[in-house]
Amino acid sequence: MSALHALLARDPSDKATLCKALDPTAGLDVAQIIPIPGDAPGRPLRPVLLQANAIQLPSLRTPEGKAALIHSIVHIELNAIDLALDAVVRFPDMPDAFYRDWVRIAQEEALHFDLLQAHLRTYGFEYGDFPAHNGLWDMAERTRGDILARIALVPRTLEARGLDASPQVRKKLIGAGDMAAGPILDRILHDEIGHVAAGNYWYRWLCEKRQLDPIGTYAELVARYRPPKLRAPFNLDARRLAGFDEVELQALIA
Repeated sequence: MSALHALLARDPSDKATLCKALDPTAGLDVAQIIPIPGDAPGRPLRPVLLQANAIQLPSLRTPEGKAALIHSIVHIELNAIDLALDAVVRFPDMPDAFYRDWVRIAQEEALHFDLLQAHLRTYGFEYGDFPAHNGLWDMAERTRGDILARIALVPRTLEARGLDASPQVRKKLIGAGDMAAGPILDRILHDEIGHVAAGNYWYRWLCEKRQLDPIGTYAELVARYRPPKLRAPFNLDARRLAGFDEVELQALIA
């Protein structure tokens, strides 16, 4: 399966290229269980992966500091490609629209990766030149056995944090003189609203199918899997566009 081929690609640029070549309208055998090798996803030898609290970014007053911040976003986008591809190949028996959504999302994440990597190169750096952490993929591993937990805690929790963080990161980079980063981050935010919206849609679809209360079930999943605690400021406008309802937003800011 081509999505699995892209997931296993070790070179990030090859992965992005393979991903963008996928056909989101192609028919899928949605009942097929696809064996996924234990070393998936394919990753390069670099960057060095550390605990998130062990990573110290250089000052944004320096080109190296701006490059390090951009590198951290490049790494997130590479993880996001793998997360979307993994959802396509790991979980059978979902409607065709589910797989089309996540192929499309993987392709948009690949575009983001390419845009950011090209911008990183303007500073004289490549992906892998700075350390990174594996927080997003750690949660993917923990939720690999339950699509409900995966959708609840990756796109609509961890990836939704990007909606909150994006304006702050944009402000920092532009304030540090990196004007070219603004349009790239604007494009990413626009697309990520749609990605989180897909997470919200399929989470509620799964809750309805399993006859579960979405609000109570989400609280139970957070207690069970303990994702990183969400912290203000929250981009409430973007979260509304992504399909969070007012009950969820009030719980967030309470």
